[in-house]
Amino acid sequence: MDPKTYIVGQTQIAARPLEPALYLVATPIGNLADITLRALETLAGADVLACEDTRVTRVLLDRYGVKQRPVAYHEHNATEAGARLIAALEEGRSVALVSDAGTPLVSDPGYRLVGQAVERGIRVVPIPGPSAVLAALSASGLPSDAFLFSGFLPVKDGQRRNRLETLKSVPATLMFFESPRRLAGTLAAMTETLGAHRPAVVARELTKTFEEFRRGPLGELAAHYAQADTPRGEVVICIGPPQEEADSAGDVDRLLTSLAAEMPASKAAAEAARMTGRPKPALYRRLLELKDNS
Repeated sequence: MDPKTYIVGQTQIAARPLEPALYLVATPIGNLADITLRALETLAGADVLACEDTRVTRVLLDRYGVKQRPVAYHEHNATEAGARLIAALEEGRSVALVSDAGTPLVSDPGYRLVGQAVERGIRVVPIPGPSAVLAALSASGLPSDAFLFSGFLPVKDGQRRNRLETLKSVPATLMFFESPRRLAGTLAAMTETLGAHRPAVVARELTKTFEEFRRGPLGELAAHYAQADTPRGEVVICIGPPQEEADSAGDVDRLLTSLAAEMPASKAAAEAARMTGRPKPALYRRLLELKDNS
């Protein structure tokens, strides 16, 4: 049978049959143009397409004219739907799994299906693409050589604070998902537990028209969202790694002096604030004192 062909811009997408396997297909996190050709070919060619919400996935499929009938696989039906998908895989069929947005298995139940497939010796194939975590991290301006993604924090205040306590000393940038209506409360808890001076970023509506990155010390962000209207859209919170307590006054003074030799005082204080997580006004005053005493 000849494969179906789809036209995407100047490119033809052929729905060729896939080898039997479980395909984990990353889909756009907002902008529907953020889809790879390989992802479209996989979606079009799979024997079975499983997704969180068929209505959401239908929008993407219709955008590119892919004639598939997705089936639901989500947290509330993972046991029954997962069994059907595993049966299809054991029959030698190809199954593509997508989430509502981004890379499957990141804060969704797909890991159960992958675990079952691995246990049965079924091939698992990642089809990489968009990820809200990596998109936020890459543009945050925070250290990216080491990061820890902790998904959604617990809803209950006590459990949330306990989780934050366990993460407080992790020497890496911390990454979280959060809902808009819980953002202010979560930032307040983070400020109390992690410290007001930790550098942080709230990334919102990534890849969409009203994409926003709000940067600043954690305490300033908490104060802003405590006063602001509830924001819209998906939110990623990024928090810079903790500063070593060994940062003595002498260490900060040396840093300020070094920076001031290469840039204006205000800019030097701002850069020192970014590097240490300390408030810029205090650093600026200290730098002026150092200059007066020199």
